[in-house]
Amino acid sequence: MSIFGKIASSIFGSGEGHAAEAEPVAAGGIPPTPATKGAAPAAPAAAPRSVAATAAAWAFGGKDNQTVDVAVVLDKLTLSAGAQQLQWRTSIVDMMKLLKLDSSLAARKALADELKYPGDKNDSATMNIWLHKQVMTKLAENGGVVPKELVHKA
Repeated sequence: MSIFGKIASSIFGSGEGHAAEAEPVAAGGIPPTPATKGAAPAAPAAAPRSVAATAAAWAFGGKDNQTVDVAVVLDKLTLSAGAQQLQWRTSIVDMMKLLKLDSSLAARKALADELKYPGDKNDSATMNIWLHKQVMTKLAENGGVVPKELVHKA
């Protein structure tokens, strides 16, 4: 999976940033609530999809009938990060750390290649700012609700 795909999957995956804890979702991509788990569906539904499959579809432009508030998901993860103060709103490195992804320079350069960064990848500060804006923009384009001040319009 692409690096952006991993970011999207981590955020969209379960609504709490943990796609590995996937559970089946009903038609339309809505996970069952505790009250509806085990209940018979009111109407025939499509075959259940895992949350990871839903996230993968989102990561590649196949929007679902569900939205995820990116800030809520990342803020919840920040609260559970404990003493480590991660500034996901301004730092691509911190966002990747928060999502438990490789945030090394090599990984960020690979993400820059994936997102077609036009600048010098040896200027990591400029590249990191561009990456953060692009990731936020792409999350918004793929169904995420992103605070408007974090979405970059070219």
